[in-house]
Amino acid sequence: MDLVATSLTYPYQASSECPDGGDIVCATSLTTALTEERIRLETKLLRKIDWRMSILIVIYILNYGALLTKVGISAARLKGFEADLGLVGNQFATLLSILYVGYIIMQVPSNMLLNYIGKPSIYLPCCMIVWGMISVLTGITTNFTGALLTRFFLGFVEAAFFPGALFLLSKWYTRKELGLRTAILYCGNLISNAFGGLMAAGILSNMQGVLGHAAWRWLFYIEGALTMFFAVCAIFILPDFPSTTTWLTPEERKLAEWRMAEDGKGSSDEDLTTVHSQIRGLILAVTDWKVWFLAFMMTAEVIGLSFNAYFPLTGTLGYNTTISLLLVAPPWAFAVIVAFINARHADWSGERAIHIIWPFVVGIVGFIIALSTVNTAARYVSFFLMAQSYAGYIVCFAWLSNTLPRPPAKRAVSLALINAFSQLGNVAGSYVFPSNWGPTYRFSFAICLAMFGLSIVMVFILRTYLLSENKKMDRGEQVAGMMETKEEEEELAYTAKLEGVPIEEVRANRTTWRYLY
Repeated sequence: MDLVATSLTYPYQASSECPDGGDIVCATSLTTALTEERIRLETKLLRKIDWRMSILIVIYILNYGALLTKVGISAARLKGFEADLGLVGNQFATLLSILYVGYIIMQVPSNMLLNYIGKPSIYLPCCMIVWGMISVLTGITTNFTGALLTRFFLGFVEAAFFPGALFLLSKWYTRKELGLRTAILYCGNLISNAFGGLMAAGILSNMQGVLGHAAWRWLFYIEGALTMFFAVCAIFILPDFPSTTTWLTPEERKLAEWRMAEDGKGSSDEDLTTVHSQIRGLILAVTDWKVWFLAFMMTAEVIGLSFNAYFPLTGTLGYNTTISLLLVAPPWAFAVIVAFINARHADWSGERAIHIIWPFVVGIVGFIIALSTVNTAARYVSFFLMAQSYAGYIVCFAWLSNTLPRPPAKRAVSLALINAFSQLGNVAGSYVFPSNWGPTYRFSFAICLAMFGLSIVMVFILRTYLLSENKKMDRGEQVAGMMETKEEEEELAYTAKLEGVPIEEVRANRTTWRYLY
């Protein structure tokens, strides 16, 4: 008997070697062998996918804090960016916020297009090449208008990456695996905040006047070149969706699809490449109140995290530019460690809300310290407490896929819609740290504290709701979004066809699915 083939249909299809299950010893031995083979195949598949997904971390480092968006432009501000472009008043804050206008506009259409094309290994790197070019153009701007245009189109193109990456992860990993992978991806952001500052310090200290260009311009030249280089590499490394990934073996492809069906997310190979599917996903997303609740919740969190845009707040400690940038690294390195441990434990425990709330509570302590004193040691410690609050924010992204699992067309739109809407928090957050509130920024920290408080309340409300929905399902009651539509029945039929079992068995297995809260 071929254990590999049988393990991909077990437990639904009985083995001819143990007819009718009459031989208990035989059946037990076969079950053990099949389970071991399934684990071996799954471990091999996950190792292969994890390795290829790791390129996303590099891309995110270049995409987010990188030398491109927040850390880069804030670091450039310390070395003549405003003076060279003749910025006055709130023009710097406007340059920060305009990026998110393009970012918000394009996220939902981009994820729908990614879902329709089904080739993230082509789509995401192509967008990456374009934003690398725009980064170079940012370095040659000479006035506010030029910088404004490059920042807008930069956000427009960058919009493809993060929601697209989240959706790509959700197509490969189960609920118990997604939190850690999402955290590792988002650690690219935190790493960029840490080492982007170090790299910025090196460039700003040593590149001034090289080839007649200001050091801050070299930030964008170098970042743009690196981005385009890694974009070309990503084309050959990134996986597509299970149904469109050619380098998987037939067994691995079937296992990848079946894992998602077992996990209650719907078949990974569901027919999503039609305009009808995209429109249906959009309608399902915008009519689900949980999508909007999560969007507002994460908007509050993003405003609370707005200190990131101005994190060379270490400049308020009284040190020079280079030392201020070097002091940025330790808090973010600490945040990476906390985020990894928190996400790993969240996956292990299957719990989400508490792993979101406690880092925000610690962040609130940091805000209280920062707005209460200007003592150098105390304020620097507060930066560590603020930075680790990202550990809670990261778990939220895994919670999105867990709370809005299917159909995949809806999940694609929901992830993009929530992430896009929450970027309004970055638009507002760009104005939370005006220069005239410095160097103490007490009012700024008070606003961040209030937003964290609001998000904690909303997390608790959603947790309570999901818990009540699980109790209804335990009692056998129908709940919102569970087999209510013709489309859901069609998705069940497709999954049954994929697994080679009757639709009744798939429906029965779905009854064991529960929300993570």
